[in-house]
Amino acid sequence: MFSQYLKPQRGTQLRKTSSDELIINVEPFYRDKLFLINGQDFIAETLTQTDLIIKTNSYFMIINNSDEEINVRYSVDVSYLEVIYDPYKYENYEKIQIDPDKFIKIHSVPDGYTDVLSKWYSIKFSYPDQNLIYLKPEMGISIQLHKERSEHWEIIKGYPIIINGNKVHYYVKSGACFSSPKNRYHAMINPNKKEEDFVVIREKWVGNFDENDIIRVFNPNHYF
Repeated sequence: MFSQYLKPQRGTQLRKTSSDELIINVEPFYRDKLFLINGQDFIAETLTQTDLIIKTNSYFMIINNSDEEINVRYSVDVSYLEVIYDPYKYENYEKIQIDPDKFIKIHSVPDGYTDVLSKWYSIKFSYPDQNLIYLKPEMGISIQLHKERSEHWEIIKGYPIIINGNKVHYYVKSGACFSSPKNRYHAMINPNKKEEDFVVIREKWVGNFDENDIIRVFNPNHYF
């Protein structure tokens, strides 16, 4: 068995298995504190088995949502498996906020926005009836849900990985849409490698839009 210690509120890399089946064992096993990506399934409810079986040529990621360190043990050496997304690749890099003026010129952002929310890994332009969200390559936004609003996402550009409810959608094409009712988990990952390959989504909502109405169950860009 190959082991990896995972601190509280941390996740493994998102990897893809080879032609061999993978078995993952976690100790101690917190049935309601572990989140699992297993192929097209996002499991955020209580896990029912201690041996987690990942099929061949499939995707997997473990998130430790408990308050204690866990030991993740693999039946094969996963260090040789393809990394699709590393949430901690830029953990020790300087976090420089995106410059809105420069970004607008480079990415041809449509006129008419009323507000801009710039972060080091993404930038959002708010319009009266929608938001345009741009996500840097190799970055992800938090796995989250909302109590006061439902959201609708339309993929504009970039082939993202989308978590929506209990499903994971890989390399989604432009034009695809996803609805997230209140209290449904959702997230986005940009697996692209080139610096200019931002993911762009159009976000609309129904209900009370409030930036504080975000419950984050995994926040890969706030390191600790």
